[in-house]
Amino acid sequence: MRDYPTATVRTRVTVPLRFGDGYSVDAELVTFHGLTDGLEHLAVILGDPGANPLVRLHSECLTGDVFGSARCDCGPQLREAVERIADRGGVLLYLRQEGRGIGLYNKLDAYALQDQGLDTYAANAALGLPEDGRDYTAAAQMLQALGIDSLDLLSNNPDKAEQLRDLGIDVSHRVPTGVFTTAHNVRYLRAKVLQTHHTLPLPELTAG
Repeated sequence: MRDYPTATVRTRVTVPLRFGDGYSVDAELVTFHGLTDGLEHLAVILGDPGANPLVRLHSECLTGDVFGSARCDCGPQLREAVERIADRGGVLLYLRQEGRGIGLYNKLDAYALQDQGLDTYAANAALGLPEDGRDYTAAAQMLQALGIDSLDLLSNNPDKAEQLRDLGIDVSHRVPTGVFTTAHNVRYLRAKVLQTHHTLPLPELTAG
């Protein structure tokens, strides 16, 4: 298990969340002191987390989460996660890791290369960037500051579960998200399955 500093809760505040489709829920937003990467990550507590809460690590995606970009599935995954976690009780960690950790400008540069035929991972590599630069140490710090050391992880990405386990978090089960395909993101989703073994059913990944 990797050693890392302890983080502490900085602020808790209740915020009513409202989504464009009419869904609404009250959430407790939590900020932290002492996160190793120095970024302003946020915990969104939904419902009653209980002893083995449902948790999602959601990496920030300005284009998908805010502007509704159809080039990824981030916005629909965020919307789905909030409702599923609220129904069961748990936490969504909103992590400031745009573009799998490469940043917004680099992500848009990678999009331009994808328009020339590269997949999302090859585009990152062509820019001299990691395929996936995310480190979840801060996520583990946040969970431990909230008193969570055992959870079910809402994710299609096996690397998230492996990193959390390596950081001392007991991931009891990995619960898959829905599959949100569009004509614009099917190549992106297929690359995630083939390159990083995301648990998305390939038969559903057809354009149209």
